[in-house]
Amino acid sequence: MPESTTPSKLKLLFRSLRHRNFRLFLLGQSISLIGTWMQMLAVGWLTWRLSHDPFLLGLVPFIGRLPTFFLAPFVGVLIDRVDRHRLVILSQVLSMAQALALAALMFAGWLDIGGIIALQLLLGFINTVDMPARQSFMIQLLDDRQDLNNAIALNSSIVNAARLVGPALAGILVHAFGEGVCFLINGLSYIAVIGGLLAIRVAPNPRAEAGTAVLHNLKEGFQYAFGFPPMRYILLLLAMVSLVGQSYVNLLPIFADKVLGGTSFTQGLLISVSGVGALISALRLAMRTSVRGLGRIVGMAPVVMGIGLIGLGLSRSLWFSLPAMAFIGVGMMSQMASSNTLLQTLTTDEKRGRVMSFYSMAFQGMVPLGALLSGGLAAWIGAPWTVMIGGTCCIAGGLAFSARLPRIREAVHPIYVSKGILPEVAAGLAAATEQPLAPESVQPAAPREDDHSSRTGLTDETLPETRI
Repeated sequence: MPESTTPSKLKLLFRSLRHRNFRLFLLGQSISLIGTWMQMLAVGWLTWRLSHDPFLLGLVPFIGRLPTFFLAPFVGVLIDRVDRHRLVILSQVLSMAQALALAALMFAGWLDIGGIIALQLLLGFINTVDMPARQSFMIQLLDDRQDLNNAIALNSSIVNAARLVGPALAGILVHAFGEGVCFLINGLSYIAVIGGLLAIRVAPNPRAEAGTAVLHNLKEGFQYAFGFPPMRYILLLLAMVSLVGQSYVNLLPIFADKVLGGTSFTQGLLISVSGVGALISALRLAMRTSVRGLGRIVGMAPVVMGIGLIGLGLSRSLWFSLPAMAFIGVGMMSQMASSNTLLQTLTTDEKRGRVMSFYSMAFQGMVPLGALLSGGLAAWIGAPWTVMIGGTCCIAGGLAFSARLPRIREAVHPIYVSKGILPEVAAGLAAATEQPLAPESVQPAAPREDDHSSRTGLTDETLPETRI
């Protein structure tokens, strides 16, 4: 009956909010991220207004995210060595200072393309630390790790709820008052997230050996992540989609102005509709109670995103572009959140910072290369053809990952059974063999590079099929 099922569904959807620390974190994020999306739109529109150069639309985000491409692996070593709580607070304070600097220069009339690039580069260095630090810190906010999937999906929901509100609001404010107001609002919005972080009380995170050489820790993290096929395939697919698919965002001023004949409000509307699709996707993921099926979602999400990109490239009407943007949002969020969940559940705490730095590098670090590539390609063949080529590549990548999914499932089986992430399977095996369940500390890497199942003593023959 609807009366009895609705409360249970809501309880399932918001179950990670029972953790006080996560509630504080999510509340601060929900306010701050609106300002972040407002600034993102305002920077893109200001760049286009000052230059009307498609190449600069790619160059500015390229400069802003370039540090992630080069420094993310080293940052991962740092995150595993320090207190993640304090590191996240520091990164948010520095992000606030960057936004207020943009606002001050804009109101003083001193902000030009050079100033935008310099401050975006500063933000790039900050985000190189902030994103993997926040992702690694999230599991410390939960008293029950079984809620991690829900927490990641709810956090993604907040990101996309802000994506729904922020760009639309920014489009109106930019048209009415100029870009500086958006920069100021973003700077002030960090007060909420910093206040929430200061109120959080968590136990210190496990740390890697501080006396070990950085390059040794880096090599260890690389072998851990890329030596295990499931992690490797997830990261490579995410990097490919970020390179050829996500750059559409930088070209939206061209679509809003030249293709659709609109204004900054049109650009904000396009981004907001993609946020609707992403929000719906994130909420559906939040209602999942198991990692089962996430591998299939990781493979099919780029296909959905690719269809949306091709639709956007073919469209010459706002009413056709809007559903295409919704498809893009669904595909992008489904892949990002599902990949995050799989990586977080496969990794161990002492290597979590390094693994999430590779995730950050794949998700954010490839974007600047894609932005530069798409900006140059759009100047040559036009923005519509550029996004259609990217969409085609996304579809091909998703299908290639799906073809490897049976091998990925075989490698993941013993890891999830050992960690108790698939409790019904693990309990059945324990009863059958009269052995206790393996501890959570079992790592998803094998003693030998070609035999990942040997760490748990389980083989494919002893495991029932468990779909991820």
